[in-house]
Amino acid sequence: MNIHFIAIGGSAMHNLAIALHQKGDQVSGSDDTIHDPSKSRLEKYGLLPKEFGWFPEKISADLEVIILGMHAKKDNPELLRAQELGLKIYSYPEFLFEQSKDKTRVVIGGSHGKTTITSMILHVLNYHEKEVDYMVGAQLDGFETMVHLTNENDFIVLEGDEYLSSPIDMRPKFHLYKPNIALLSGIAWDHINVFPTFDNYIEQFKIFTDSMVHGGSMVYNIEDAHVKDVVESSENHIKKYPYKTPEHFIENGITYLETAEGDLPLEIFGKHNLENLAGAKWICQHMGVDEDDFYEAIAGFSGASMRLEKIIENPSTVIFKDFAHSPSKVAATTKAVKEQYTERTVLACLELHTYSSLNAEFLAEYKGALDFADKAVVFYSPHAVKIKQLEEVTAAQIANAFQRDDLIIYTNPQEFKDFLFSQNLEKSAVVLMSSGNYGGLDFEEVKRLV
Repeated sequence: MNIHFIAIGGSAMHNLAIALHQKGDQVSGSDDTIHDPSKSRLEKYGLLPKEFGWFPEKISADLEVIILGMHAKKDNPELLRAQELGLKIYSYPEFLFEQSKDKTRVVIGGSHGKTTITSMILHVLNYHEKEVDYMVGAQLDGFETMVHLTNENDFIVLEGDEYLSSPIDMRPKFHLYKPNIALLSGIAWDHINVFPTFDNYIEQFKIFTDSMVHGGSMVYNIEDAHVKDVVESSENHIKKYPYKTPEHFIENGITYLETAEGDLPLEIFGKHNLENLAGAKWICQHMGVDEDDFYEAIAGFSGASMRLEKIIENPSTVIFKDFAHSPSKVAATTKAVKEQYTERTVLACLELHTYSSLNAEFLAEYKGALDFADKAVVFYSPHAVKIKQLEEVTAAQIANAFQRDDLIIYTNPQEFKDFLFSQNLEKSAVVLMSSGNYGGLDFEEVKRLV
C-alpha cells in the first residue's frame, strides 16, 4: 500500500511506519518536529522527512491510506487536504484493527502494568520462538521495533491504551480493537483532562469489556476491586479468568516465586510486577504456552524499558528509573523498592510532569504516595505548568497534597541535580520516577553516582 503518516515522529507512529516499511509498503510522512530516538530510527530506514513542517502538496489521490497521529491538530493542512480529496484516514488504533481483522487479537488493558504485561508475554513467546504480530509501548531487548505486522501470523498482541485515538476520533484507543482475548490489570483514575470524573474513567473499561467478541476470554486482576466489578458485572458472553498475586518470598534481595516445580528466582520484584506475571501467565496459556514453559522463560525477564529499570548497581547502591507518574503507580513503585531493599535507605524522586499530575485539583490524589520512601523529593517545572496552560501550582500545595512534613521540593533543574549528586548513597536504593527527564537530567551521568 501507499501510506502517508501525518505526525510520523511520535513514539508509536514512527514504530508503525518502520513496521509497514519492513512489511513492504510504500511509506512517507510529515511532522513539524522530530526528536531522538524517533529521528535516528526513521533516518536509519530512509523514512525521515527531508524537511520539517506540513506540506499539503504531499497529499495526492494516489495515497491509499492516511494515518493520523495525536500530535497533529484538527486544522492540520495535510489533514484538511486529505479530507478534501476524500482519502481514507485512519487513527493509529483503527489501522491496527484493519491489519488484524483476520487474526486472534490479544489486548492488554489497565491503568497500570499493561506495558510490562505485554512485554512479559512477548518475552515468553520470543523465548519459545513463537512468531506473533504485536504493538507494545516500550522498546524491548531482542526486538527491533515496538510494532511488528505480517500477513501470516495468527496472533497479534496489542497494548490497549485508554487515551484518545486521534484529533478527529475521540474514542479511547482500546475501544477499537474488539479483542478475542483480553486482560485488565487495574483501574486507577488517570488522564483527567479527558475523563473528568472517576466514574467516567471507569465507564471506558466497561465499554472495553463489552467490546470483546462473544465467546472471548477475559483475564482480570481479582485483587483490584474496580476491575473485579467491571468484569464480573458485564453481561457480555465472555469467559472470565481471575488472577491474583502468586505466592512468593524475598531472600537476600531476590524475589522467589513458589511453583510446583520449586522456588523460582526472578529478576523482577514488587507486588505489581508479580500480579503482572500472574496475568501474563494466563494469557500465554491461552496462546498455547504451558505453565512450565512460561516459568522457564519468565525467569530471565528483566523488565520493560523505563519500568523499574535498573540503570546501575554495586554491592551497596542501586539506582532505578521508572515511568511511574500517577499516584497509584508512584505508591506501588516506592513500596516495591522498600520491600525489596528493607535494609537500605530508599530515596524516591518524583517529577510531576503530566497534565494530570500538574493539575491543582488532582494533586490531592497523591496523598501518601511517597510514604514508603525514607527520603522523598518532588521536582516540577513551573514552565511546564505554563506550557500546559494550567493554573499555577505552588510548593505549599504540593507539600499539602503529599501529606509528608519532610518532603523536599525543587523547581529548578540544576538545584535538583546538585541535591542528587550531593547525596551519600552508601546502602541506598534510589528510584527516579518520571515520564520526563527532570528538566534535562543526563541518566548516563547519574550512573557515575555509583
